[in-house]
Amino acid sequence: MEAKTQRQKGKIEWLRQEMRQLHEIKQQLGTQPDGQLSLTDPDARSMSSRGKATGVVGYNVQAAVNAKHHLIVTHEVTNIGNERAQLSPVAQAVKKAMGQVTLEAVADRGCYSGQQIKDCDDAGITVMLPKPMTSGASAEGRFDKADFVYITSDNEYRCPAGQRAIYRFSRLEGGLLMHRYWSSACGQCPMKAQCTPSQHRRISRWEHESVLEAVQQMRQAR
Repeated sequence: MEAKTQRQKGKIEWLRQEMRQLHEIKQQLGTQPDGQLSLTDPDARSMSSRGKATGVVGYNVQAAVNAKHHLIVTHEVTNIGNERAQLSPVAQAVKKAMGQVTLEAVADRGCYSGQQIKDCDDAGITVMLPKPMTSGASAEGRFDKADFVYITSDNEYRCPAGQRAIYRFSRLEGGLLMHRYWSSACGQCPMKAQCTPSQHRRISRWEHESVLEAVQQMRQAR
C-alpha cells in the first residue's frame, strides 16, 4: 500500500512539473508578436504550404544563382510559405550585388505576382517566368482570358466571336486598380455557352497589365 502511495505521489509531482512548464511556455508565447513559439528553433515559424489546410514549421529560403558561373549571388530566408512576394526583393539584391544597371531574372511560376513583376520592371530588371494557369473558365472548357485580344488604341477587347468588349468601369481590388470590360452582345451570341454562364463575360484588366503581357510575349518569342 505504501509503495502504491509513493507511485501516486510521484505521478502527481510529475504532473505538477508539467503544469509549471506549460505555464512558463504560455508566458513566453504571450511575449511573441506573431503568437508563435518554437521550442526547438526560436526562429522557425509555422508556414502554410501548397497543400490544402497543411503547413510546416521551418523556413523558406530563396537563392539566386548566376546562370553563367552557377554561383549563388544572394539568398533570403523568410517565414512566408510562398514565393509570391520574393521576386523583386531578391532580384534587386542580385542587381546591387553584381553592380549591374540592368538584369535579366528567370524564376518559376511560384514567384508570379503582377506587382512584383511591375516592381522589377521599374527597377530595370527583365523577368522571365511562366504565368500560373488559374483560369476556372479554361478548366471547365470555356474560353480563357487569353482568347480575348486587347486592342490598345481603342481600350477594348475583341472576343472569340468577333464582338467588342468595351470599357465599363474601374475600381480598387486588393490595392490594385482594375478595369472591367464586357460586350452588350453576349445575350445573343451563338458561342455564349463556350464563354460564360452569366449574362455577360466580364474581363478584368490591371492598370499595368501591359507589363505582364510583355513578359509572356517575350517568353513565347524565345
